[in-house]
Amino acid sequence: MSTVLITGGSGLIGTHLCKRLQEQGYDVAILGRKRKLNTAIPHYTWDWKTKTIDRRAIDVADYIIHLAGANIGDKRWTVIRRKLIVDSRVKTAELLFDQVKEQKTHLKAFISASAIGYYGTITSNYIFSESDPPAGDFLGETCRQWEESADRFVDLSIRSVKIRTGVVLTRKGGALSKMAAPVKMGIGSAIGTGGQYLPWIHIDDLCGIYIRVLEDDKMTGPYNAVAPDHKTNEEFTRIMARVLKKPFISTKLPAITMKLMFGKMSEIILKGSRVSSEKIITAGYKFQFTALKEALTNLLIK
Repeated sequence: MSTVLITGGSGLIGTHLCKRLQEQGYDVAILGRKRKLNTAIPHYTWDWKTKTIDRRAIDVADYIIHLAGANIGDKRWTVIRRKLIVDSRVKTAELLFDQVKEQKTHLKAFISASAIGYYGTITSNYIFSESDPPAGDFLGETCRQWEESADRFVDLSIRSVKIRTGVVLTRKGGALSKMAAPVKMGIGSAIGTGGQYLPWIHIDDLCGIYIRVLEDDKMTGPYNAVAPDHKTNEEFTRIMARVLKKPFISTKLPAITMKLMFGKMSEIILKGSRVSSEKIITAGYKFQFTALKEALTNLLIK
């Protein structure tokens, strides 16, 4: 069976994906900064800042799934933090490219994470698709550079795919735990206008999309990884309150509160557009969770 090398494999998404790949019969290896992990999965180390990498990682890889990158929503967007967000995505991909080129490997595909931030932080009813250009704001520019670094693999005749991911819903950790916390305390409410869209995807579907991309060598370029169910922040919170059988407070949390708490980073909470899932569906992927209520019930109740 093919070996899939995953950067960022010990993170929230990577942990789920490693498990799913193994269940599907793939051999999995992780490329990360830590030298020892409590896992039976083969682990190789690298350091993009010093441009060092264990060559064996590239030797074993039939496919590379590139998930590595500093968490966009983890800290305020200072100048230093912004640089780290970009460099931890772009320079890591460049290091992988240089190593693959040098070692002249048999790599079948380079599959890179990306984000719906490619389309910018814009609240509108327009539905963005993969053919739309990148936005000119920080997130759009970050994703543009991120994807361009993945596109370099095409020059080596290696299939390149970019997965533009929405808000990933998981049982533990991640965005859902933070969003559910006030609802569980009975103080759930919309944020800002509440009309900003929140493109979401269940972790099982995100992993399913990565597996689909591995198995279909006709899939190239960008794909939006979002459920086909378009929900605003207010709708999302109302449904979550209903699932948890908690009250929903109609008074909205003022935007100024979020701006004071998170600074410029508050844009990813206060703004958001609709994003199309048509291309990935047309490519043959069948979503397990197409409705938000069933996704939240699966993650929060079952």
